[in-house]
Amino acid sequence: MNATTNAPVAGIDELEYRPKTIPRLLRYMIGGPKKAKFASAVALRVVALLGLTAIPFIMGNGMNVITDGGERSELSPWGIAGLVAGAVYLIFSFMSDRVFSRMASEALYELNIEMFSNLQSLSMGFFFSNPPGELSSNVTNDAEVVSLFFTNAVSQIIRAFVQIFMILIVMFLMNWRLTIVALVTVPLLLGAVYLVARIASPAFTKLQDVLGDVSAFQEETLSGHKVIISKDRHEWAKEANVTEISEAHQIGSRAFLASLMQFPATQMLSLLQNVLVLLAGTFMVINGKADVGTVMAFSSYSALLSSPLAQIANLVTTTLNASAGGERVLRIVDERPEFAEATDAVEYEFKGGRIQFEHVDFGYVPGSLVLRDNTFDVAPGESIGICGPTGAGKSTLINILTRYYEIDSGRILIDGQDLATLTQKSLRKQIGVVLQEAFLFTDTVMNNLLYAREGATEEEAIVAAKKANAHSFITSLPDGYGTMLTERGANLSQGQRQMVTIARAMVAEPKMMILDEATSNVDTRTEKLIQDGMRALMDDKTSFSIAHRLATIRDSDRIMVLNGGAIEELASHDELMDARGFYYSLYMSQFKGKGPGDGAEVGTADFVST
Repeated sequence: MNATTNAPVAGIDELEYRPKTIPRLLRYMIGGPKKAKFASAVALRVVALLGLTAIPFIMGNGMNVITDGGERSELSPWGIAGLVAGAVYLIFSFMSDRVFSRMASEALYELNIEMFSNLQSLSMGFFFSNPPGELSSNVTNDAEVVSLFFTNAVSQIIRAFVQIFMILIVMFLMNWRLTIVALVTVPLLLGAVYLVARIASPAFTKLQDVLGDVSAFQEETLSGHKVIISKDRHEWAKEANVTEISEAHQIGSRAFLASLMQFPATQMLSLLQNVLVLLAGTFMVINGKADVGTVMAFSSYSALLSSPLAQIANLVTTTLNASAGGERVLRIVDERPEFAEATDAVEYEFKGGRIQFEHVDFGYVPGSLVLRDNTFDVAPGESIGICGPTGAGKSTLINILTRYYEIDSGRILIDGQDLATLTQKSLRKQIGVVLQEAFLFTDTVMNNLLYAREGATEEEAIVAAKKANAHSFITSLPDGYGTMLTERGANLSQGQRQMVTIARAMVAEPKMMILDEATSNVDTRTEKLIQDGMRALMDDKTSFSIAHRLATIRDSDRIMVLNGGAIEELASHDELMDARGFYYSLYMSQFKGKGPGDGAEVGTADFVST
């Protein structure tokens, strides 16, 4: 088999910078088949702005009628024309905004779906390298700033550019000299925007990164609230949180100060522009080179010109923020699994459940092996107990059997089929897994059970709960199987949560079973109830049971003893005890701390963690 090197997955913040974030985000809103809808929105906006652009022209002509001493009848058509122009602007602006809002909503929906869907396809190593809090920040904080960009910035920027273009055409046609005067302040305005971008852009990018770190810290602290309470570490948590947030506060202050400074700057330049137009216009009226109506119209056009310029400047903040957040979101969208199925991968065909490891090596990071040259053969229906010191590689062995990770070298066969050639879905469908940490969703007990297999019925779930000896306590809950569980099943005891997860594994109807310390967090009575159910579940199934408490695996057909990532021993309990080797030392030290009845001393063992 061609093994894939297990390089560490780069964190979200360590991936290569992508300078084309904004164009990529825009494609979600106006790219591909959405171009026609975008064109219609722009067309509606143009019509609306035609109405807006006509208003100063109409007002100027009306002013000329007044200053020239015209009749009221001459003024009325201009008044009516102004009302019509205003109505056109309002109606078509509403229609354009409605199309833009729908496009923004669809873009955000598509981006969120793509991001979350891609997260579901990523390998275990990605989640090992990226804290849940940081990923949660990507899904919430970063997506929110992108949402503001879609809903506010895009339509407003487009409106601003169209308005500037149309206003400039009208102004040049009316009086090119006054137009040049009005444009004097534009380079200064663009310079202010550029300066803000240079200062604020890196700060906003760093701010989003730091907010991800804050979210990761806070989520971890909240998840570990029991430890904090029991160890009376409230003050430490407060101080650590202040330290985390202080950095975000400092960076945010710099970023927002730079962005906020552009508002008074643009306001001042807009006012200066209007003053220059009025001054120049006044002199032109005095010299007979322009009439009062034209100058009044130009004053309004100057305001209509400076307004979108200032708007664009003020939207720089939203755009910079979206660029920083969007970059992190798109990095998730672009992330690919550490290893992918072969293009010619086939469905796993169950033939009894024989499992063979042939000289398997594996490490989470290059150059540091966790499993070394593991070779063994498990017969169909055989139960294998796995034990060894902490860090010996017990859970890792299971992780590569379920292909959460790709091995470095060697080969794994299931029923004679190379694991690397099988589809992951067909493989995992046949392997039931019960982990040490009993994870339950915020949903009803019944839905948590039905989660195991699509198409499972409530009757099957109840049968599974009875086999796992969970039925009695479930029916005693306030709403029985309809009882709503809080996050991670916190309103159940540890033992109850584990019994529900074991029942859930039964609902899946797997052909093989893996238990990773499944009974380590329950009392002796509950453990016996669970083990009774598990014996029925594992009957005639190939199974692996990881345990620190050796009593839970002593009845396994064979027990695999791992030490330092290598198989130290593999035999039945009685055979291992007779051999007085590594397992014997573990067993005797755990239960008696001395040798058997003949007074022999416990054998020594060199415990090795990987």
